[in-house]
Amino acid sequence: MSVVDLPYRPNAGIALFNRDGLVLIAKRLRDDGPERIYPGHEWQMPQGGVDPNEDFLQAAYRELREETQVISVDYLAETEWFAYDFPPYHGPPHRFSVFRGQRQKWFAMRFTGDDSEIDISVDGSGDPPEFSDWRWEKLDRVAELVVPFRRDVYRNVAQQFAPFAVPMR
Repeated sequence: MSVVDLPYRPNAGIALFNRDGLVLIAKRLRDDGPERIYPGHEWQMPQGGVDPNEDFLQAAYRELREETQVISVDYLAETEWFAYDFPPYHGPPHRFSVFRGQRQKWFAMRFTGDDSEIDISVDGSGDPPEFSDWRWEKLDRVAELVVPFRRDVYRNVAQQFAPFAVPMR
């Protein structure tokens, strides 16, 4: 079977905006099969797989909580569907090896809590933590900080969520 015949993995991404209009990004600790990281491009917004029969918005809330411990959010908007292909992968069999890439729906959320709520040192799912650091960043800069195979998706997300990337009055 050719890679192009493989399905996309369902995935939910979260653009979490603070009161200053900046978005939360986190620095990945390691590769995850075909989900490679490259030096200087380890940053990303929270995202994760959608479980069978799980609503994409509920998956977004769950992934945000698992990866960052954040629960103090207000829903703002969601995107149309985006997809990206994984780069070629020749490693050992991996849970993502059965997918071509990821098909994503992104959700904009406003963080209503305090920064002390953000904790990437544990993963709420029981898996090892995915991230080593986090920070607030301008939305229009994030695409240049992610791995190249995700950049088009991040540019589209930035374009659609630009109205939220401004300080609150």
